[in-house]
Amino acid sequence: MAEEQPGGSARADGEGRGEERMAEEQPGGSARAGGDGRGEEFEFHTGTIRPSKEPDAIEFIEVHKSFGRNHVLRGLNMALPENSISMIIGPSGTGKSVCIKHIVGLLYPDEGDVIVHGKSIPSLSDAELFEARKKFGVLFQDGALFGSLTLWDNIAFPLRQHTEKSEEEIAEIVNRRMREVGLGGEGAKMPNELSGGMRKRAGFARSLVLDPQIVLFDEPDSGLDPVRTALLCELIKEVHSENGGCYVVITHDILSARRVGQHISVLWKGRIVESGPADELFESENPFVRQFLSGASAGPLGME
Repeated sequence: MAEEQPGGSARADGEGRGEERMAEEQPGGSARAGGDGRGEEFEFHTGTIRPSKEPDAIEFIEVHKSFGRNHVLRGLNMALPENSISMIIGPSGTGKSVCIKHIVGLLYPDEGDVIVHGKSIPSLSDAELFEARKKFGVLFQDGALFGSLTLWDNIAFPLRQHTEKSEEEIAEIVNRRMREVGLGGEGAKMPNELSGGMRKRAGFARSLVLDPQIVLFDEPDSGLDPVRTALLCELIKEVHSENGGCYVVITHDILSARRVGQHISVLWKGRIVESGPADELFESENPFVRQFLSGASAGPLGME
């Protein structure tokens, strides 16, 4: 891995990160795991990174984040490729949503770095971060619509806030994005008149109006029935195939991962167990990965 591989991460180059660093670590993939009883805790965290065919859009490098005594991210190393739908999956409470907040600069790591398109997010000034955020679209769990605005005005809001486009230009973009997500003709409705699935689609449309290079989905299947979850997954695939870019989906729903995931990172206890192309992860021999991706009761993951 001394030379850069296709779709590899800067973590695997001559800077001493990635696999070269892992060679110096204790079993379980952590330099912190020696002598303090935590080696066994991370015994299934091989940190195996299977190369993708695309360069990395987002990198987490030895990221630690604590909230009081709760150490959530514990030396996280993760790469998310360009032009792919990446899934970050794992048990509840293991730090998945915290990752999204680091990517957009709502949280900063206590240690380590978060790199987006070659730029260190924690190192940006406020003005630079404001500009960097324009490349992101974010779909929150509940759609995060403004209750006092119509559906149409909710979707138009980022364009009015961040651009100087005319109302005619805004109308063309909003109407196109609404048609893409199947909400054409619904613009006059208020958020409280929408079903859960419609609010998700409205949030998706709003996340796309600035033509983002990166779209982040925080558990988009949360609160949806299986049919609407399947329909939303198909919508994500369709829109990605038309627009490209780096899509990052936070979920613990394995069916969603199977439907749309092209790259999967399995997160547990604040670190990556394994990551790589989806078809390879579903064939992994790692006991934790096999248990989680199959939804089995027997395995390393218990109720604790």
